[in-house]
Amino acid sequence: MVFETMVCTACLTLAAEGPAPSKVSTPKGDILIRPIEHATLVLEWSGLAVYVDPVGGKDRFAGLPEPDVILVTDIHGDHLDPATVKALATKKTLVWSPKAVHEKLEKAGVTAKSLAALSNGEKAKTGEIEIEAVPMYNLTPERLKYHEKGRGNGYVVSFGGTRVYLSGDTEDIPEMRALKGITAAFVCMNLPYTMTVAQAASAVLDFKPKIVIPYHHRGQDVKKLKALVEEKSKEIEVRLLEWYPKKG
Repeated sequence: MVFETMVCTACLTLAAEGPAPSKVSTPKGDILIRPIEHATLVLEWSGLAVYVDPVGGKDRFAGLPEPDVILVTDIHGDHLDPATVKALATKKTLVWSPKAVHEKLEKAGVTAKSLAALSNGEKAKTGEIEIEAVPMYNLTPERLKYHEKGRGNGYVVSFGGTRVYLSGDTEDIPEMRALKGITAAFVCMNLPYTMTVAQAASAVLDFKPKIVIPYHHRGQDVKKLKALVEEKSKEIEVRLLEWYPKKG
């Protein structure tokens, strides 16, 4: 199933407060990466803003362009905050999420240009941005209770053909290892909910993104991930960003 909606691509000029964004180049301009915290981020490209798992209130996104797209991966509180989605969504915003999330957003009275559920394997499109919902789930027996297969979504977002992977909460599942043509990959790794540093490194070395950005990694050693990947591959850049800003 494919959902397609066109949005205005007028230039968005507002810039976020804080450090300069990290960049991923594409033939049609840079993707600007703005980490907010933990699993929450904003991607800007070609006058469009994609918000991923926005939580913590609207004020956290002050100075950023209003969202053209909001993607939510799962029902847990570090990914889904219906009040924040409701506060951020405008008449131009397209909100896509798995069914379990979609039901909670509807119950919370979230309104937007489009509020639609995507299941694993389904796609959505707006302008030159295409989104594919991909599996995210646990494999290890003692972790199966955290993320069952089919409930949540990871996403592959294509920005004019440049593919960005957002893992959501997952272990090193076969579907991740089989990914192709990924330019930048946001890969989670924290215990006990997702996977170890070694699992993440192993998966990254299998699907070979040009850039891997560890996120959702509270308490894990991201420098170890960098060392494990770079020991085996000179073609993969491990980019370490600030996901846990100091408070106060």
